[in-house]
Amino acid sequence: MSSTPITILGAGKIGFAIALLLHRTGDFHVRVADQDPARLDAVAALGCDTVQVRGDAGMREAIAGQYAVLNALPFHCAVSVAGLAAEAGVHYFDLTEDVASTRAVAALASEARTVLMPQCGLAPGFIGVVGHDLARRFEQVLDLRMRVGALPRYPSNALRYNLTWSTEGLINEYCNPCEALVDGELQRVAPLEGYETFTLDGVEYEAFNTSGGLGTLPHTLAGRARNVDYKSVRYPGHCDIIKLLLNDLRLRERRDLLQEILESAIPSTEQDVIVILASASGYRARRLVQESFVAHIHGAEVDGHFLSAIQLTTAAGICAALDLVHGGRLPQQGFVGQERIALADLLANRHGRVYAGRAVADMATL
Repeated sequence: MSSTPITILGAGKIGFAIALLLHRTGDFHVRVADQDPARLDAVAALGCDTVQVRGDAGMREAIAGQYAVLNALPFHCAVSVAGLAAEAGVHYFDLTEDVASTRAVAALASEARTVLMPQCGLAPGFIGVVGHDLARRFEQVLDLRMRVGALPRYPSNALRYNLTWSTEGLINEYCNPCEALVDGELQRVAPLEGYETFTLDGVEYEAFNTSGGLGTLPHTLAGRARNVDYKSVRYPGHCDIIKLLLNDLRLRERRDLLQEILESAIPSTEQDVIVILASASGYRARRLVQESFVAHIHGAEVDGHFLSAIQLTTAAGICAALDLVHGGRLPQQGFVGQERIALADLLANRHGRVYAGRAVADMATL
């Protein structure tokens, strides 16, 4: 049986991880497009087809005739690439945390002949699947709290943080308004506010509002839940320093400069851990109960290539979404939010099982 042709746009760390996971299944004929020949060399070594592209014309050519396009480019490319995919009649998946981009993609989907499915990573993405699954277990949901952190395992600077993914996306989350349900009403809340601390497995963390992590879940649960929110998890002290940079030094107004400072001063690391804590409380059979989902996920070696925890969890989300559409487990047309995925289907998927406790040890047998 012939393999299904797909294109991955972007050959950075996440694009590489997506290419690795999909190529090794043998079910997809993987083409990777990027403007950087050095990045393309790395994915070509996996056995993937590669094409060097620049601008919409090059991307249009890279997408044409494919079953799907997986967009691993920066968030500001989402709307244009989704438009090209819809125009070409190609299924579209991305990883964006940007709320405005997701709304624009949803608008494009109203007339699309194929699936447009943004926010397929970790948060937004997997955490929305977990949140929706928790919410559906209750007759009345009072509070749904989702907390996710991509953290260094061995922090050594004052921020107690290392760069593990897109710095541009990180700044976007720290600066943009956040959506939440507050007392049953859909509201915008300020980023870096809603500060809290908690201890999990003996480790102390802080958490605060960041943008985009909920995806479309607040809209889905409007009228069904009282409070729904998302916060990023960090080690204590991080939030105060970020507030100093953004507010006191006014770097919120100079995001390019902030990105340059962070990338020149804060080292990246592959020694990371993903911390996930989601909890819901509400009424079931007239009893007030609470249920939670907790996970700690580390990196793993896949076919001789080490993937960090953020690479693994982000790539697994979008690869599982592709699998579920390809296998007919999700709608075949229009906008598809993450909450359309059943948690059981995701955890049973060959890629989605990364999010289960047993999954990392099983990566070699995908």
